[in-house]
Amino acid sequence: MPARNIIKCYVDNGFYHIYNRGVEKRTIFLDLQDCKVFLYYLKMYLSPVEDLVELNKAIPRKRINRFIPLNLFDEVDLLAFALMPNHIHILIKQGSRNGIIKFMRRLSTSYASYFNRKYKRIGTLFQSNYKAILVQSDEYLIHLSRYIHLNPLKNKNKTSIDWRNFSSYPYYLGEKNASWLKPSLILDNFKSINNLNPQEILSYQSFVEKYSEDQADILGDLRLEDNL
Repeated sequence: MPARNIIKCYVDNGFYHIYNRGVEKRTIFLDLQDCKVFLYYLKMYLSPVEDLVELNKAIPRKRINRFIPLNLFDEVDLLAFALMPNHIHILIKQGSRNGIIKFMRRLSTSYASYFNRKYKRIGTLFQSNYKAILVQSDEYLIHLSRYIHLNPLKNKNKTSIDWRNFSSYPYYLGEKNASWLKPSLILDNFKSINNLNPQEILSYQSFVEKYSEDQADILGDLRLEDNL
């Protein structure tokens, strides 16, 4: 039987929850450098081209210009993400039919190549194909962003890495900003839905950290399988 949520066809302008984990559930982020390198690749593939051009001028030894032909800023919008010890969550809006396929192939290959060089290993780093689920309503989209941002908050004391810093949550709270991340696509919807019920207006932070309704009841199959 085919694995659940392995997508064969993508919708233009569709929103997708994408996730993958290490092969045999192995840890794929062993230290802070690993996390920073993964975010570096997100930045290189999803920043506006003009940002990469300026960055290449400022730091020519980094050879940032090699990423320019591979850039996907016009094809993929990154809405949210979270790195966890043995898996990743990514929430994306796809602008072109092959945007997700190209993005995930480039991101996964780049990071796996780095990881294998650093730790002197060979073979596959990620388990099989990444999985993806089409998000079909604004309400689900907002609750999915909460689910993604809760992952690092729940794991903050389990390792020496502060996983909150390697998620999009600080960007949603205004603590960081980046041209390669589009939190406004979620926050604008959140504000619109929030304003429908002025008696229960929440900040995004209180929605993520204090909202009482069980996300399993709301999201169903939009969540990652529980056996991570």
